[in-house]
Amino acid sequence: MESTQYVEIARAESERGELVLRERRGDGAPSVLELRANGVFVMDTLETSTERALASAALELVDDPAAVVVAGLGLGYTMHEVLADSRVQKCAVVEIEQALVDWMRGGTIPHGPALLADERVSVVVADVAVALAEARPASYDLLLLDVDNGPGYLVHTENADLYRAPFLAGAREALRPGGVLVVWSANPAPELEDALREVFDEAEARPYDVLLQDRDEQYWLYVARVPPSA
Repeated sequence: MESTQYVEIARAESERGELVLRERRGDGAPSVLELRANGVFVMDTLETSTERALASAALELVDDPAAVVVAGLGLGYTMHEVLADSRVQKCAVVEIEQALVDWMRGGTIPHGPALLADERVSVVVADVAVALAEARPASYDLLLLDVDNGPGYLVHTENADLYRAPFLAGAREALRPGGVLVVWSANPAPELEDALREVFDEAEARPYDVLLQDRDEQYWLYVARVPPSA
């Protein structure tokens, strides 16, 4: 029987709790990095389909995504997909955990230094609500909210505010005319859709099919757009 071993690579404490990066090893299988927050699985380097799908689907919604915000660094796969689009001239990544940024920059996460070396990338260590409040109005073409797997799967309970009208109004302020906000969710989130419709003139829920390790799964994209003439 194949055995799985877990080796802790890095650990950090913040006011939000404990963040752990560990390596998952199995007999004869490549090692996998796994990120956990307060003991809860967040993501790993084995299955990155959803992170990439969020970025690629969102980029298709904007004619000229020159300036993009990725809210949530994670292990960098959403940002990686954004940077693969040659239309992107600027990618601001907002991440609240300084330790995670340090692990990416310092090579604790091996692919991190190369990603963050891209001259189009700037990293802001802050709560995304604060970062958007401090941004110049109408600065961005696309905003990807990737801090949780939707309002039903919060990494931290405080993140619930990110799916409500006050935060969404701040996101709208940061977007240029024609700009788009995209939120990824593992399940239907009707309250999020209602909040988006309250703040934006145009909002919709789009089912999105993803193949996860040979399993067909359906996720949801919540899309809101600022009118071109705003």
